[in-house]
Amino acid sequence: MEHTEKQCPDCGGNSFVQAADFVNLRPLNKKMSFGSERVFTVCLDCGEVVSIKVKEPEKLLP
Repeated sequence: MEHTEKQCPDCGGNSFVQAADFVNLRPLNKKMSFGSERVFTVCLDCGEVVSIKVKEPEKLLP
């Protein structure tokens, strides 16, 4: 498998950190669902959010 280093599309930086929001993502039709944590990959050079990933996508199933 080829290794490719991630690069920020805004500033070209290559230093990143992963962070989580305090509010979980949940399905609109499940008001009482705990949902799943979102994981943000943030460029440490300029603050650009380069990706958002749902940690447990199965928790969003209807």
